[in-house]
Amino acid sequence: MALRSRAFVTLQYLLPQHAVTALVHRLTRSQMPWLRRLLIRGFSWLYAVDLADAAQRDADAYRSFNEFFTRGLAPGARRLPTAARAIASPCDGTVSERGTISGERLLQAQLRAKSRWYTLGELLGEESEAHDFAGGEFATIYLAPYNYHRVHMPLDGRLTGLRYLPGRLFSVSTATAALIPRLYARNERVVCRFATAAGPLAVVFVGALNVGSIAIVGFGDLTPARPRAARAFAVPTPAPAFARGEELGRFNMGSTIIVLLPRGAGRWAREFVPGATVRMGAPIGELAG
Repeated sequence: MALRSRAFVTLQYLLPQHAVTALVHRLTRSQMPWLRRLLIRGFSWLYAVDLADAAQRDADAYRSFNEFFTRGLAPGARRLPTAARAIASPCDGTVSERGTISGERLLQAQLRAKSRWYTLGELLGEESEAHDFAGGEFATIYLAPYNYHRVHMPLDGRLTGLRYLPGRLFSVSTATAALIPRLYARNERVVCRFATAAGPLAVVFVGALNVGSIAIVGFGDLTPARPRAARAFAVPTPAPAFARGEELGRFNMGSTIIVLLPRGAGRWAREFVPGATVRMGAPIGELAG
């Protein structure tokens, strides 16, 4: 298995990642009936997709594979926490890591012989913004291909910053996270910053191989970007407000979400640990009293 993982990572270094992803982007948006049906039916069989909680349960009703992949939920399919101080999971997925930020270092993967780390400045693209979250809390959630792929707000907040950061498009699987240094800070990503009652909040969309685009509500598709250069987007006045549980954006194909909280803002739930499965809206932590 270790040899297979290393071969998979080596292949990713050799692949023209953006070219492959651009091809996937085109294919998944095609509305050609035969291709759309082939992709949707093949994917549904491979991943045993369950449409029970989808707003549209008829797979043949989707106009493209991407529309099927980013399908919305039926009303009431996810329940938000009733407690006012609860932190809601922003997405469906599996917890990769979570914990307290060590100074300005975040844990990428805990290995037997060593651990892999990256820094807040590398992730956010701005060293000045890293200080807001130094010593705070972080959570990394991996969205597998079969997961629901829309991302929602973990807390009530008002958008204060939006930035696109170019990078590679490595897979964000467990094997890749264990082998590629600074993975999440090297991949293409979109950083959303918010002002909340608990202080600043960051929700980082990390791109990956075959992630055709990252879309943010009110701004549309921010990736793929041309040119691939760091860019800050102007936030309208008044700044958009998002309620806890409200849709924030989506991945067009799967990837990873990283949530950052400032020091002393709250704590993660006891059952919210690496390897745990989460569903959007479920309580994953609690703000400090």
